[in-house]
Amino acid sequence: MNPSACALPELPKLPELPGLPQDADGPVFAAPWQAQAFAMTLALHERGLFSWGEWAQALSAAIARAQAQGDPDLGDTYYRHWLDALETLLQAKGLAHADTLHALEHAWEDAAERTPHGQTIELRPEERALARS
Repeated sequence: MNPSACALPELPKLPELPGLPQDADGPVFAAPWQAQAFAMTLALHERGLFSWGEWAQALSAAIARAQAQGDPDLGDTYYRHWLDALETLLQAKGLAHADTLHALEHAWEDAAERTPHGQTIELRPEERALARS
């Protein structure tokens, strides 16, 4: 296992998901945002917002779109496809709007730029309010 990767301990048995990066202990993540996207997806599924079948279909479609656009599918972009699938599924179900997701993406980029290295990246109150709109 890559020592810089983060792993989630003791996850329930996960359904088969195409290309899920994992080791003997379960899914692995190269960056915190990947673990957060993974956890968000599990939480939304557990709340009944979509089935695993819907999720697998959305993820497969996101990977296929990326491959059609030239993604060499080397594994390093897997969680970008995961995030694309999550955003697409949330929009399709009317749970999020593209303009809100786009504004939040830019808010996080701005927050990262203004945050000194090694510090926690945080949104300002007005940026956090975008998530509630």
